[in-house]
Amino acid sequence: MDAGEMTLVVDAAAGQPAHIVYWGRRIAEGQDAADLVRLGSRQHVFGSETQNVRPGLMAEAGRGFAGTAGLSVHRAGRDWGVRLTVVAVKENAGQLVITTRDPDTQIFLQHRFSADAENGILAIAAVLRNEGQDPLTVNHISSICLPVPQHLSDIIGFSGRWAGEFRTERLRRFSGSWLRENRRGRTSHDSFPGVILCEENTGELSGEACAVHLAWSGNHHLRVDTGNSGDVLLSTGALLFPGEAILAPGEEFSSPPAVVGYSANGLSGLSRRLHDHVRSSLLRAGVRSKLRPVHYNSWEAVYFDHDPEQLKAMASKAAEIGVERFVLDDGWFGSRRNDQSGLGDWVVSDEVYPDGLTPLVDHVTGLGMEMGIWFEPEMVNPDSDLYRAHPDWVLQIEGLEQVPFRNQLVLDLSRPEVCDHLFDRIDAILSDHDIRYIKWDMNRDLNHPAGQDGRSRAFDQIQALYDLIDRVRTAHPEVEIESCSSGGGRADFGILAHTDRIWTSDSNDALDRQEIQRGASHFLPLCVTGAHVGPAQCHITGRKLSMAMRAGTAIMGHMGVEMNLLGEPGEDLEELARGIALYKKHRQLIHDGDFYRVDNVTALNIIGVVARDRREALWSVAYMASLPERFPPRFICAGLERSQAYRVRLVWPEDWRSITSPSIVEELDLTGKGAVFSGELLMTVGLQLPTAFPETVLLFHLAEE
Repeated sequence: MDAGEMTLVVDAAAGQPAHIVYWGRRIAEGQDAADLVRLGSRQHVFGSETQNVRPGLMAEAGRGFAGTAGLSVHRAGRDWGVRLTVVAVKENAGQLVITTRDPDTQIFLQHRFSADAENGILAIAAVLRNEGQDPLTVNHISSICLPVPQHLSDIIGFSGRWAGEFRTERLRRFSGSWLRENRRGRTSHDSFPGVILCEENTGELSGEACAVHLAWSGNHHLRVDTGNSGDVLLSTGALLFPGEAILAPGEEFSSPPAVVGYSANGLSGLSRRLHDHVRSSLLRAGVRSKLRPVHYNSWEAVYFDHDPEQLKAMASKAAEIGVERFVLDDGWFGSRRNDQSGLGDWVVSDEVYPDGLTPLVDHVTGLGMEMGIWFEPEMVNPDSDLYRAHPDWVLQIEGLEQVPFRNQLVLDLSRPEVCDHLFDRIDAILSDHDIRYIKWDMNRDLNHPAGQDGRSRAFDQIQALYDLIDRVRTAHPEVEIESCSSGGGRADFGILAHTDRIWTSDSNDALDRQEIQRGASHFLPLCVTGAHVGPAQCHITGRKLSMAMRAGTAIMGHMGVEMNLLGEPGEDLEELARGIALYKKHRQLIHDGDFYRVDNVTALNIIGVVARDRREALWSVAYMASLPERFPPRFICAGLERSQAYRVRLVWPEDWRSITSPSIVEELDLTGKGAVFSGELLMTVGLQLPTAFPETVLLFHLAEE
């Protein structure tokens, strides 16, 4: 199978175990696949099996493979030595289905490969079926066990924390296992289900790199095993708790898909493959073609202190500065005046909104903006009418105290009556009001995800969540949905197949956001990553940053605003309005262009987007801290047409001046008419950056002459 720059070759002879012969850089057409087998011939070495043991698609125990098995099952302690052989292969238009079976253990397994030839992405999933007469316990199942080319020596993983997501960690691959496991019941802030492997010298613009991402929003495992043979095996799948998957005779278990990307054009080239996959294969066509509206969220402006007249005034001010969507956050329903009560009671509060939400909604839409609203459907406060009526609806392990977490408990979505209730409440609010957007939040881990029978519901919870969101979208196709989970705790390709935007982080500190958004950009395109202009002083870090820094950072994403506009200085609002206007002018480029990161330069963060036809580009240069050298480095562009002439202008901040002048900004009139250079010079010689104070972001626009 070919997909973009990548080729996958599978040996799937009938009656034999299936195994991957080759995966990596694309092989030119016309080559004999049998030659790949011959080139991989191995001799016997002392101290090992006399016949080479290959892991196959699932590294199952019956093969005698000494590494970690991709499939671990049993029936009351028996039938665990599974050895699957091919019974059928179907291939059609980029789809490959390999069906395997073990007649001794009566286990059926089907691998489904889907190649996105245009975007260069493979999606791989597995379906397991119990064909025996007794229940089959599934301890562990990977979506795929993928052999990795040995020259990919570096591992890039993604960790983090609340308000500090998508931190990259690069290390040299070693003998043994690199392992990430997540048991939080959501994608998590600290264990993003994606990994990149690359060459030692791979940078942003050159070198080979591959990525594997599990499109799943719950518990997961992700590992890279390097054996003493030198072979490298990457495996990923949903992580199952004991007894979570026990298959009755004839019952199936479907693994989440593993999304696989490859590029020989560096880490940015790999990201562009993944971004195109999200935009063309995951996002709905209507959302994909729509310009992403400037977003306003009320949370950091009012928190729980809702006053309809103040919110109307806030909406009017938002419309004045160019906002196009107004989202009412937590606090509009039930007894929800703080985070200790009311969660789960999705009825408009008579106490706060005596005339209902309609006057506010009508005011917002009358200003020409869309109206949005906050829900956290999966959760409930013990102090709520819902919990008092249905205390049995929550996930809990009998006999154990609940783990305290933000004064809330988790509803068991695997129970149909729970999802029916939640859908009815959400549907009623959307049906009664002209609301076109939901911020769908989820603010705690699933520490004790057991149902009434005591078995874990962690996997079923995510499947039920997807179904509930799809049910809402089917009933209200005009409504867009944002995935939020204490910020970026649920940001993955699984949830993006059911939603339209990701809330990247609860930190609106622009310096934090520069790093967070850069990390997220390895997998997520700018069109889905929410980026807001917060208050001058961030309530999480306590740091104070200029409006120019905050707005310039938010422009490079799906721009939004989250502050009390009624208390902002007039000059800051004027500057914010100019930033919003700049975003609107270039958002088509920002969200649809080819994305580039420049290799890390000390104290600088440089990212950019280049139009697909290479006629224009927008580059962001953030001065994160004091530079170690006297002068900043040259900025070497990427992605331009070498023979094309480009007019270079500094478009943000407006009328900016360097620390000393004349700088290159004044010499070249970059804040005025700009200067014209060839793509060849801009990508070979580069532009000497001006000296700037730390906590400054400059945006350069390049347009063809």
